[in-house]
Amino acid sequence: MISVVIPVYNRIRALKMALDSVLAQTYKEIEIIIVDDGSDEENVEYGMLNVGVKLIKQKHAGAPAARNRGLAEAKGEYVIFWDSDVIARPGMLERLKKQLDLHPEASFAYCSHMSYVIGHMSKKISACDFNITRLKKNNYIHSTTLIRRSDAIGWDESIKRFQDWDLWLTMAEQGKNGVWVDEYLFTVLGGGTISKWLPSFAYKAPFKWLPFVSKLVREYNKAKEIILNKHKLSTISS
Repeated sequence: MISVVIPVYNRIRALKMALDSVLAQTYKEIEIIIVDDGSDEENVEYGMLNVGVKLIKQKHAGAPAARNRGLAEAKGEYVIFWDSDVIARPGMLERLKKQLDLHPEASFAYCSHMSYVIGHMSKKISACDFNITRLKKNNYIHSTTLIRRSDAIGWDESIKRFQDWDLWLTMAEQGKNGVWVDEYLFTVLGGGTISKWLPSFAYKAPFKWLPFVSKLVREYNKAKEIILNKHKLSTISS
C-alpha cells in the first residue's frame, strides 16, 4: 500500500483538484491522509472529500510539521508527500512504484514535472539521474516523491524554505539514494511558493540588483545559505 500524505494550508480549491488526481490514479492500493495545517478559510466543505480519506486537523505549524504528522499516521509500505497544488497524471504512482520494484537498492523514486509560473504559462522542471555531487549544488528532486516507508525520515521543522532539498541531502548523508523516472508526471499549480519563481538569469548581475528583483534574490540566497551551512557545503558567492 502507498500512503498519500497531503498537507494543506488554505488552498482548498487546489486541494480538491489535487485530490481528484490522487483518486484517478491507476494504482489503487492507497490510503489518503490530508493534514489541515490550521487553515483559516471558512466553509471548507470537507464533506465533499472521498469517504476513504483520513482528515487530520492541527494548529498552524508549517508544511514540515504537517508532513511529519502524516508520516506518523501512515500505514503503507510506501509514502508520498503529495503537495496540495500537485496535479498528477493517472499513471504516476504506478510508474514510480515500478521503478522501486526494479531497483531494490533505491530508497525513493522521483520524476520531472511542470510548473505554472505566470497565468497559464508553464515551465518544465527537469530532474536527472541521482547524483550526490550534483545534489549538493542544487536540488533537482521535488517533495512529491515516492519513498519506501522503511527509509522515510522526518522533515526538519525549523527549515522554512528548500525543505525538500534538506530532506534529500539528509537521506543521501545516511547512504540512501533515489531512482529517476524520466517523465513529466505531474504539474504544480500557480499561486503558492511558485509565484515567487524567477528565471535563472535574475540571480546574476546586473539583474539581481534591480529593485523589484533584489529582495527576492536576497531571500533566496539567505534561505539557501541555511541549507548549505547545515550540511557543511560551499557557501554562496556574492
